[in-house]
Amino acid sequence: MTAAPEQSSRSGFGSKATTLLEASDEGPDPGDEELLARATAERRVLVTLDKDFGALVFAQGAPHSGIVRLPDVPAAQRIGLLSRLLAVHEKDVSEGAIVTVRGERIRISR
Repeated sequence: MTAAPEQSSRSGFGSKATTLLEASDEGPDPGDEELLARATAERRVLVTLDKDFGALVFAQGAPHSGIVRLPDVPAAQRIGLLSRLLAVHEKDVSEGAIVTVRGERIRISR
């Protein structure tokens, strides 16, 4: 899932209106590198459950526009949590941080 600010759209993610794209709605999985490159090109925050994107960023130096990891968050809670998370940590994410949520703990990596 990627999120990007828009001029007019649904609101609820931080202080900007936001649209969401699900990678699974876009067709066959193009792979992590392509998903990260697309999110970066479109200035979208990439939301994921796995740590592979962090490895691309830290081990390979891949550019990104912010990554939010929600590995332990049940599907029914992700949108609400993401909305609250971006309201509080929007600046960190917009500055390219990787934010990981595990239970009540939030880790911000740069």
